[in-house]
Amino acid sequence: MKKVIMFLYSIVAYLIGFASLLFWILSISYLIPEISIDRSSEMSTGWAILKNLGLVLMFAVPHSVMARKSFKDWITKTIPRPIERSTYVLQAGILLFVLIWNWEPIGGNIWTIQEGTTLFYVMYILFFTGWIILFVSTFLINHFDLFGLRQTYLELVNKPYTQLEFRITWFYKYVRHPLYFGGIMGLWFTPVMSGTHLAFAILLTTYFFVGTLFEERDLRKEFTEKYKAYMKKTPMLIPFTKFKK
Repeated sequence: MKKVIMFLYSIVAYLIGFASLLFWILSISYLIPEISIDRSSEMSTGWAILKNLGLVLMFAVPHSVMARKSFKDWITKTIPRPIERSTYVLQAGILLFVLIWNWEPIGGNIWTIQEGTTLFYVMYILFFTGWIILFVSTFLINHFDLFGLRQTYLELVNKPYTQLEFRITWFYKYVRHPLYFGGIMGLWFTPVMSGTHLAFAILLTTYFFVGTLFEERDLRKEFTEKYKAYMKKTPMLIPFTKFKK
């Protein structure tokens, strides 16, 4: 019964985490105004920036801390190890919902591309291409392991959990972190760049870079020389920015 409950818990966590990603995409797509981060400004620009910075820290700090091995070893003294990843996905999903829903508008306009023009459609193509890269990359790693379902399923069927192998395939041949690269594309390629969207893109992109540095440190420890060799020939976040001498 306990294993069934853990598996159901991981499904709920998965659905919340996945829904939060879809909510994020739609909130900056300008396709559904009711949930857009661009609303009427309700406070001064200075206070709005401080509030938004606090929201990003609220999301980023647990997201990074809970991904570290030391935290995982500590938390699994309290909760069963098979649901550790699902718990991580659950908190990340909830906090991402909170971040987006409470994002404070700043107003202003950086650029607006006229609807119906070629550039307008190019921007949307690049926008959705970024998110496709992100989602496809989760399957290149192992989508269900990344979101915590594989762990509880193996526990349910009485099979031991095995660590994923280090593989370089598809997007990973061109950039070490295609998930973050896809997310960055989704943040910056937009036909409408308001001050609100710009602040969102800058703060989230900054977090991507900082989070990647912590993740790289863990990967070097786990895969040692294999990952170090991979780092030498493959750029971290932007494809085709590392050239042979």
